[in-house]
Amino acid sequence: MALFSDLKLNPKILNAIEDVGYQEPTPIQLQAIPAALEGRDVLGIAQTGTGKTASFTLPMIHLLARGRARARMPRSLVLCPTRELAAQVAENFELYSKNLKLTKALLIGGVSFKEQDQLIDKGVDVLIATPGRLLDHFERGKLLLTGVQIMVVDEADRMLDMGFIPDIERIFNLTPFTRQTLFFSATMAAEIERLTNTFLSAPLRVEVARQASASENIEQSVLLFKPSRKDREGTEKRKLLREMILNEGSDCKNAIIFCNRKSDVDICAKSLKKYGFNAAAIHGDLDQKHRMDTLDGFRTGSLQFLVASDVAARGLDIPSVSHVYNFDVPTNAEDYVHRIGRTGRAGRNGKALMISTPRDEKNFNAIEKLIQIEIPKIENSSLNIKDENRKEIQKNVAMQNTKGKPTAKDNKVNNRFSKSLATNQNEPSTSSEYKDEFQLPNFITKSFMERLSL
Repeated sequence: MALFSDLKLNPKILNAIEDVGYQEPTPIQLQAIPAALEGRDVLGIAQTGTGKTASFTLPMIHLLARGRARARMPRSLVLCPTRELAAQVAENFELYSKNLKLTKALLIGGVSFKEQDQLIDKGVDVLIATPGRLLDHFERGKLLLTGVQIMVVDEADRMLDMGFIPDIERIFNLTPFTRQTLFFSATMAAEIERLTNTFLSAPLRVEVARQASASENIEQSVLLFKPSRKDREGTEKRKLLREMILNEGSDCKNAIIFCNRKSDVDICAKSLKKYGFNAAAIHGDLDQKHRMDTLDGFRTGSLQFLVASDVAARGLDIPSVSHVYNFDVPTNAEDYVHRIGRTGRAGRNGKALMISTPRDEKNFNAIEKLIQIEIPKIENSSLNIKDENRKEIQKNVAMQNTKGKPTAKDNKVNNRFSKSLATNQNEPSTSSEYKDEFQLPNFITKSFMERLSL
């Protein structure tokens, strides 16, 4: 059994790793770290949740332990596709380098240029950035990349999806050709292959799992759903999502719920909150502080359900996510792997559930082809919600409605609606049987509808 102490890392780094509680390196760490310590280029291909971040942060800290950065000339550079992933990498550096006097700067959007300029002017050992913000600083003459000794590209396939490859090529050309390059990706598209052939020098290729495979620790399933009518699909899917969550009972300690569109993220989060679930939304249109506060709440457990777009699908290291729900089937099959990879991390078991409609058939088939397994299918009728779970959520709904200070007429309507909500385990579950449930009677008042209409 290999230990971190076998990898010839700086003792101060080993102490930091021990403080975190890690002892055994993951397969990609075991292969990538020794090569990186030797100064070799590394091409790492591994499924999400396998410890890629430590595969480059640990050797970088070791190699940078000696030396000093000059003003506006960072000694190393880490490129990340999203603000959240960049912030996560920065946290890892902070964690593992706490016993060493290394400086770092985080260059992401949503933060003042002035504050970032001040950090760069002092000189940083590690610069962690998204491509756009990095080039903004460079074009303003505030940054020089000629002193970069180590360059890391993290989640390269996500860079491709987001259209960052031209920026990455430009940044490569701004750094010295003598730099060491550590290149990590979950998949290897043709464009990524071309990039590595151009900018990496005889890299050690480390591949710890077949491309785009899902962790064996994740129990996957899909619920096939046909809406009763096209204009009711959203409402019925949101109800179905709530039923699926309730069906898991206390096993669902927390969950990330993925939607394809930002507008659906907001609607779905608002709907869950309306029905008493502790939920919040996160997507690219929200300001950076709001996004980071929401993620912090999810990490610490004060938030139970995170409704997200694919901005949260990659790189976020939240080790104890019990469930992932795909409210929508992702249009890109590889995104499915990254989404469900938010659970079942660090050897834990996880569960991934998905709702698929008839129009999702093409995308769903592409997912099964990519992961090379048949995802077990469940029917609506198999959802058997326990009475105590249903009563608890009804109690939360009542509390939410009380906050809205309804009128006496609204209370009368609320009582009628609660009766319809308190269905038993034999409630209609097929799409055709949803019909009456979603036809609200004409006695519902305007003020009540405003609080209810999601």
